[in-house]
Amino acid sequence: MQVSGDAQRTEEQPYGIPDKKVPERWDVVGLGQAMVDFSGTVGDDLLEELGLVKGTRKVVNHEERGKVLRALDGRNYKLSAGGSLSNTLVALARLGVASSQSSAQNVAMTGSVGSDALGDFYRTKLLRANVHFLSQPVVDGTTGTVIVLTTPDAQRTMLSYQGMSSIVNFDSALAGSIAKSRVLVVEGYLWEISQTIEAIAQACEAARQQGVLVALTASDVSCVTRHRQQFWDVMCQSTDILFANADEARALCAFGDDSTPEQAAKHLNQFCPLVSVTDGVRGSYIGLRGEVVFIPPAPCVPVDTCGAGDAYAAGILYGLLRGVPDVKGMGDLAARVAAIVVGQQGTRLKEEAAVELAESVNSLSDLLDSRIMELMGMKDELKNEEISNV
Repeated sequence: MQVSGDAQRTEEQPYGIPDKKVPERWDVVGLGQAMVDFSGTVGDDLLEELGLVKGTRKVVNHEERGKVLRALDGRNYKLSAGGSLSNTLVALARLGVASSQSSAQNVAMTGSVGSDALGDFYRTKLLRANVHFLSQPVVDGTTGTVIVLTTPDAQRTMLSYQGMSSIVNFDSALAGSIAKSRVLVVEGYLWEISQTIEAIAQACEAARQQGVLVALTASDVSCVTRHRQQFWDVMCQSTDILFANADEARALCAFGDDSTPEQAAKHLNQFCPLVSVTDGVRGSYIGLRGEVVFIPPAPCVPVDTCGAGDAYAAGILYGLLRGVPDVKGMGDLAARVAAIVVGQQGTRLKEEAAVELAESVNSLSDLLDSRIMELMGMKDELKNEEISNV
């Protein structure tokens, strides 16, 4: 589909990148916030000049964003196609491409970017990582951004400008993408945007009706706390896979701090067939069929913990798509993916690391359809048990 303009770009061909064939079916489609990250190291003096409180996260408007970006002019900073969901999708796509034993996985993302240069940048960067961006840019819209200012004491001050990332509508394009996928992954940060909550519920229900697995990421404990009931309803009604860390899982269960991640995983597994609860250096827990398995952490020397949960989710999805036959195997793979990301600077799984990981997994992809049917059947059993207990 072409857009107007001298460049005559197509949706899959931004910035003149050679066109990549769009597959008939997607293994995974992600629904989330599409935001460009600006990250750089600054001194305390710049924060004071801008009136920012060090170590906080602040939502800013268009004018405030412009003021900060102008202050960064001439300084060293890095641009990246950011976001928790994109980290997961890029890692998943790289694992799929790296495997020599089966065909690459078809991974795509839906969301909203503007028709500006940053929107083109975002779509281009994802496509180079073999993640197609399916949504058309919003004409005259401004792409969302996150500015991360790190001071020498390693504290991060974050400024978030939603831009077009706050516009998520359940339309025919999104419905069509879901219908052609095997797994839909919904980013938890979308719950922060009130106008997207109904679209999330509609997308998840459409996936259920099409026999598509639905995965939710909790993303942020404060987000879960504020929107717990809506999150809980969608999890119980439409979700097959839940990704959360220990704090997010406790918040979703309305448990106190004295409860364990294992207890939270067991409780959530009563309502969602496959539950993953990570607990940092203490390992993780995966619940399936009411049985919770402890996954020890993979050894690593920590460098940067940002993106660990995103990488872990990619490992679980990759194991599912490749038909890894047991929960322990999927968990161990996910822990290894997370350990590699924690042991490097940056949130993205690098291509060379993906090769080593992918080659360690035997291709059993013929088991995928049966695994999907198994999880879908478990979801129906859980719903029937809920009805019988009313």
